[in-house]
Amino acid sequence: MFNWKGSLLALAMVSGSVWSQDAFIVRFNLNEGMKTYLRANEFDITGVNYKTNEIEALLTQAELDQIQQQKSAVIKFSYPQSLSAGPDEEYKNPDEIEDFVRDINARYPDITMVKSIGKTLEGRDILAIKISDNAATNEDEPAILVNAMHHAREVMTPEITTDMIEYLTSGYGQNEDVTKWVNGTEIWVIPMFNLDGNNKMWNDNSMWRKNTRDGHGVDINRNYPTGWNSCNGSSANTRAQDYRGTAPASEPETQAMMNFVASIKPVFNISYHSYSEIVIYPFGCRPNKTPTAQAVEVVGSEIAKKIQYKPGTAWELLYNADGGDIDWMYTTHQVIPFVIEVNSTNEGFHPSYSKWRNKTVLRNRPGWMHLFSRLEGPSLTGKINIADYSVIKILKPGTNEILQTYNINSDGRFYVILKAGTYDFSFEGSKLKKLSNVSVANKVSVNF
Repeated sequence: MFNWKGSLLALAMVSGSVWSQDAFIVRFNLNEGMKTYLRANEFDITGVNYKTNEIEALLTQAELDQIQQQKSAVIKFSYPQSLSAGPDEEYKNPDEIEDFVRDINARYPDITMVKSIGKTLEGRDILAIKISDNAATNEDEPAILVNAMHHAREVMTPEITTDMIEYLTSGYGQNEDVTKWVNGTEIWVIPMFNLDGNNKMWNDNSMWRKNTRDGHGVDINRNYPTGWNSCNGSSANTRAQDYRGTAPASEPETQAMMNFVASIKPVFNISYHSYSEIVIYPFGCRPNKTPTAQAVEVVGSEIAKKIQYKPGTAWELLYNADGGDIDWMYTTHQVIPFVIEVNSTNEGFHPSYSKWRNKTVLRNRPGWMHLFSRLEGPSLTGKINIADYSVIKILKPGTNEILQTYNINSDGRFYVILKAGTYDFSFEGSKLKKLSNVSVANKVSVNF
């Protein structure tokens, strides 16, 4: 029998800003049985490590005692010291994020625009910055959205987005690729999404994850309508870290993101999280997969290869997750979306800023850069009369087998990301037009 207190170190009372009771990070053997056990008991799974085949959870002493009685034979102990204290003060808080965004806009007014997409529960503006050559106008260009920190304790994630903003704005006119991306794309970045939760993380509880609803908080990334409360991928317990809220889209932050995505219709989205060094694509609930013609899994695997992470769905890599943002974006607005979990279990939520900040942002640059190059295809793009055509069906050549259905945007634009191959396309609405045996190796543009 293990001596739990002798084997693990308490997180409580470190820097005066963590849990009010003893809490521990515990590493277990990573297998389906352990994942199921931890999820069924609503323990706070913090990350996985596929290199060491381990899974971590943040547990109270009572939870440790419970596991000791039920599962002691399969436990593998370890304690990552990097999680024993709150984050370095060099990581950004909500006020510093706003200062950063305003400063970038003042320095690069010709290629940036700042927009509040809504307010948090506590009244903070959720800021998005647009980077484009005609930032103040609605451009007839594909959009890419990048956001960070749905979860308040994941302090490295705004560093990815602020690095992206700095790289694109400072490189415009200097770097050929950057100039091409900014000129040809509407780039939207939300550098910090869960502002209230992050404020609470800094001032009250360094392991805080949710927003601040009624003191107990709601996990914003379990609050989106698609799949909400559908596969035991969230909790109805207000104290649980993945509490989903009283209803789909009950939270103002969720509503703000939904309204914003509906307005800009991005082709791609990245939502940055930490930690586990994985790239997640839809869907969150077992055993759902994306259509075979779409390039969701292909692009996710391409990103993962670029940054040496592991790709897959949430249910494959972690556990069932319902009510997540990427499932909603994918099903409702046909966005090709990804969650990228930065850093490993060795760094945790609060890695040393001086040691890990630059390493992490540099490692992740090729991932978000790949989406800009991926806009060049393989894809089917164009703009047609929405009164004539409302749906595109992608079919297996010479058959009636539908591989994918794409709803054309209300302005007549479409941007269908595909696997390389040959397809038949059927444009349907009040009129019908078919294109047969179209080879899609790069970007194919169609206008009629």
